[in-house]
Amino acid sequence: MGLPEHLEAFLGPIQGGWSRDADGHPLPFQVVDFARGPRSHTVTFATLGLSKIPLRSRATEKIIYHELIIVLPESMRGGAAPGILQQIGRDAIASGDALLRGDVVGPRGPMFGVGSQMEAFYAAIPVYFPDGFANYREEDREVVMVWLVPITGTEAAFVRTHGWDRFEDELVKADRDLTDLTRATLSS
Repeated sequence: MGLPEHLEAFLGPIQGGWSRDADGHPLPFQVVDFARGPRSHTVTFATLGLSKIPLRSRATEKIIYHELIIVLPESMRGGAAPGILQQIGRDAIASGDALLRGDVVGPRGPMFGVGSQMEAFYAAIPVYFPDGFANYREEDREVVMVWLVPITGTEAAFVRTHGWDRFEDELVKADRDLTDLTRATLSS
């Protein structure tokens, strides 16, 4: 079973894909969307092929191979997710750095339209997915799935000030749906 089949086993068939950016330039990886997400009325977008590019851990210098995933409401299927994943993936390639648990991308301003305060992403373990999803063995390397959770600017500042472990504790306490783009920001 290849990586696309691994992802489809958890997310259903690939519905579409993008291999070029908005200007028509080819990308070194694709972005695909799947039939479903891990929760009702959600859709999952993922990079496909980013894991062919070795990236390094800033913490350990270890080489990491990963794909990036975003889970959004079904209503966002035609939205900004492909471009967002393209940009974050290209940024990782340009820096040579893998996205590690607790990393924050952004804030970059409002990303999902009216009613959403989400303007950054938090790199997390994909806890909304079944066991077996987060890692995939491909030939000579382990591929790690990094869940990019949309967060507010306030939450991004909280992670940077108090650390990812405290932020995750607050997420657990608040018990909010992390796929809800209009959820209230965590306040502590």
